[in-house]
Amino acid sequence: MFDRPLAHRTSGSGGSGGVAAASAAGTAKPTYDYLVVGAGFAGAVIAERLATQANARVIVCDVRPHIGGNAYDHENEDGILVHKYGPHIFHTNSERVFRYLSRFTDWRPYEHTVKAEVKTASGVQHLPVPINRTTVNALYGLDLQTDEECESFFESVAEPIDECKTSEDVVVSKVGRHLYETFFRGYTRRHWGLDPSQLDASVTARIPVRTNTDDRYFGDTFQVMPLHGYTKMFERLLSHPNITVVLGTDYRDLQHLVSYREMIYTGPVDAFFGYRYGKLPYLSLEFKHETLDLPEGQERALPAPVVNFPDEASPYDRVTEFKALTGQRHPKTSLVYEIPKPDGDGDPYYPIPRPENADLYRKYKALADSTPGVHFVGRLATYQYYNMDQVTAQALTLAEQLITGTTSRTAAATATTTSGQRPAVISVPASAAPFGALARGAA
Repeated sequence: MFDRPLAHRTSGSGGSGGVAAASAAGTAKPTYDYLVVGAGFAGAVIAERLATQANARVIVCDVRPHIGGNAYDHENEDGILVHKYGPHIFHTNSERVFRYLSRFTDWRPYEHTVKAEVKTASGVQHLPVPINRTTVNALYGLDLQTDEECESFFESVAEPIDECKTSEDVVVSKVGRHLYETFFRGYTRRHWGLDPSQLDASVTARIPVRTNTDDRYFGDTFQVMPLHGYTKMFERLLSHPNITVVLGTDYRDLQHLVSYREMIYTGPVDAFFGYRYGKLPYLSLEFKHETLDLPEGQERALPAPVVNFPDEASPYDRVTEFKALTGQRHPKTSLVYEIPKPDGDGDPYYPIPRPENADLYRKYKALADSTPGVHFVGRLATYQYYNMDQVTAQALTLAEQLITGTTSRTAAATATTTSGQRPAVISVPASAAPFGALARGAA
């Protein structure tokens, strides 16, 4: 069944009724083994594992009016499948992660490509990123034919640096000053609100530089997209009789209405502790969605699925065309522009990697490790930038530990693994139109 948010809950049909209905009637509180805070990858995966492998009763809540976390997708008013919070492209080297998620979705093979819009003396060019031999040849008018020739070129322009401590050090030591200025410096300054010389080396260390002509953005073994979208995958993850999902509700408003043994917390760790040591700094994003009419016979508006804007004067980091990711055929096309908000005003997306922020997180981690009955997992709870497969791996590991009784309070170290029946209740605001079909199916 589907109800409105907790504050406006109506009792449901069938056995258990609603969470709030039991409380309003003065009956005993509904009892669960686990309260899972957050219905994104970390929360949904752990809930599914505990429900199916330990026969645990799990209640999952999320302050947002939908499941799926930042990976939530839905059809817009024109019927085009879009990602509300920007593009989410699934890739992994972990067969374990891939096989696990394959239980809940079919896949569409998809190898992601990105081009950067670069201003040159001959005009605007759209060049492949990560930088590869094609990029170098087009930018400099060269005709490098082999990996060895391209490697020699990089060596000729690279600046030797004994120890790479900053993001600037990493890039100039690989490809030199001009490519750094052309592709990295302006983008990074706009995105983070900091010069690359002020950012930890890890920010750019994860970006490859290639000597071949491989234009793929990722090099992972498994590069796919959920065939019917991420939300459909999450619906299947959470569709189990032992799982109750409450949406549009802060967990603190739910705690007094239910009983539970332990909590799985996937929200911001600093918020959990009332910002005792101050707020952990994050970069936030604003998303500008638009739908365009296309000329007859034209399928796409952009020269690549994603176009980056390295020019610092651009207000946008990048623009994405969703049909390129999903393979959907439609006479129109939908784009999303990402506008960085380095002041952190908005939802938290990227932890800002500076030493003082790592020190601040360590204080919160010490609190988390000493908090009984609560397990912290996921990006926000461990103040780490993780890809979707890394969060899934972290959640699978924590679930296994919970089932076998070998847990620790935080699960940050486990996220480095990247080498791969209906819900009892789902509460959702009446205005959440994308859930209409699921609501009918669960009624």
